Amino acid sequence: MTSFTALITFVFISATAFQSCLVRGNFYQDTYFNWGASHSHIFGNGDDVDLMLDSVSGSGVESNKSYLFGSVELQIKLVPGNAAGTVMAYYLSSTGDYHDEIDFEFLGNTSGEPYTIHTNIFIQGKAEREQQFRFWFDPTSDFHNYTIHWNPDLIVWYVDSIPIRIYRNYKSEGIGFPDQLEMHAFSSLWNGDNWATRAGEVKIDWSYAPFKASLRNFKAKACEWKGPISIKLCAKPNQANWWTSPGYKQLSLDERDQLKWVRDNYMVYNYCTDYWRFNSQMAPECSKPQY
Repeated sequence: MTSFTALITFVFISATAFQSCLVRGNFYQDTYFNWGASHSHIFGNGDDVDLMLDSVSGSGVESNKSYLFGSVELQIKLVPGNAAGTVMAYYLSSTGDYHDEIDFEFLGNTSGEPYTIHTNIFIQGKAEREQQFRFWFDPTSDFHNYTIHWNPDLIVWYVDSIPIRIYRNYKSEGIGFPDQLEMHAFSSLWNGDNWATRAGEVKIDWSYAPFKASLRNFKAKACEWKGPISIKLCAKPNQANWWTSPGYKQLSLDERDQLKWVRDNYMVYNYCTDYWRFNSQMAPECSKPQY
């Protein structure tokens, strides 16, 4: 399995890029509690956050800055034990009814049952692009890295530097792609028992509350939004915009092997094969190459 767990070597960011990209985040400086502040706290030197959920409220943080393209990563330790009905979310999103969004959502389960990694993408307010996976490790015993890499050519969801999903830009063929709206980074812990565990069949057992998920080392190596001019500036191929370099236009051969390994062994749902749900009217990107 070591060939599947090799770390991805990122391109070093130039000094110019460093001026416009946050490399090492600090929760005190770079985020705020957008809800449930009384249920959460930042500690240490600002590197760590605990999000809490009880029968009164959940909690969440949001980045102060918004971005267009780059990599945004976060280390998370999920709720242990009986977490059925809880949802720990980590995502990028714009605002409004026609918003864009790129999601990681971690769906808890009863003790001893596996978590589900739920991924989705919204484009101009339209979603229904879910893919779900199981973990190949215990995500509650330690911190693991979750990265959303987003550039003008593709979006990649990484778990510990292993790609689990890719969404390519086929906008030239009339297929939507999020490249016009800035996104903030969010993380939240909330009650999703109306849908999260067995389609809402299993409800939260509040006797286990409060539930706690821990966050660490938020990093946004991304293009900071400066207004509509950023649509052009953040996509411009140059040294500062490292995410536009040729090496990031597609997965490497090793990454393709990793992605195949995850899909073959840990994927449990794919909207592109759910013919019953979509009555054979599959999303157009489903017929396109995914690598």
